[in-house]
Amino acid sequence: MFTTALAQRENTQLGKLPLDLFAAIQSLKKELNAVILAHYYQEPDIQDIADFIGDSLQLARAAEKTNADVIVFAGVHFMAETAKILNPDKLVLLPDLDAGCSLADSCPPEAFAAFKAAHPDHLVVSYINCSADIKAMSDIICTSSNAVKIVEQIPKEQPIIFAPDRNLGRYVMEQTGRDLVLWQGSCVVHETFSEKKIVQLKIAHPEAEAIAHPECESSVLRHASFIGSTAALLKYCQNSPTKEFIVATEPGIIHQMQKLAPDKHFIPAPPMNNNCACNECPFMRLNTLEKLYWAMKNRTPEITMPEDIRLSALRPMQRMLEMSV
Repeated sequence: MFTTALAQRENTQLGKLPLDLFAAIQSLKKELNAVILAHYYQEPDIQDIADFIGDSLQLARAAEKTNADVIVFAGVHFMAETAKILNPDKLVLLPDLDAGCSLADSCPPEAFAAFKAAHPDHLVVSYINCSADIKAMSDIICTSSNAVKIVEQIPKEQPIIFAPDRNLGRYVMEQTGRDLVLWQGSCVVHETFSEKKIVQLKIAHPEAEAIAHPECESSVLRHASFIGSTAALLKYCQNSPTKEFIVATEPGIIHQMQKLAPDKHFIPAPPMNNNCACNECPFMRLNTLEKLYWAMKNRTPEITMPEDIRLSALRPMQRMLEMSV
């Protein structure tokens, strides 16, 4: 499991790193009775050391069920907050506190409170990619895996606010036939894919299937053979007889796709700008194996929140888990 590349990594200002980070992290896991939860968008080294890898719904379920004393969340801030909401008595660590989310940031609590007040008769369904403050103002939380299923369970006469992702909300409207009031937030990664370049890729690879996450813009989704959450995309690639895929989501998922379907070829959908890695989430990539080690070694950075916010955010989270059975 140890690689030369790991040995060559520089030590940080926090102290001297052990030569074999994988072994050191495994030792700390035993010492702390810790579990490492990682999102599919994390770097390959973190995915390989994690105890559980999943999308937002899978990670929420794993956080709810864990018996560990310490949860090390290799993801972004709202995901670690979700783990803390579900586990108030556990130590929840995030390798880098700056690992935020452009979508969560696009929904400031004060502005959303005013938006909600302007629609007093509406039920609030919020995508899990939001802050604890937004969850606390919501009635039900959803993920890209279960958003359609949850909205379909709400009586048709009940008006709904859907926040914060407008693209996922638009997709849910198309799938359910419901008229939702959308908060106009979005994910910078999923809005960076170029429709023109995807079409060009499909011409160059006529046997390839385009698959996409519903956070992508509708101009991208219309070229996809399959649309689904990160977990659904992964499962689809495994089961499809197709041997080549154009993948329109954060390319971190391709590491798992290649592990589970090594005989297939995966092409990351290109961003509009050829001179950047804009299809990689800059926040997810702030977490590194070194930072994960130091977080466990020093028991920090720790995720905390006011108990009133946690309790208010817990109720819509519990409703999601109940409605997703």
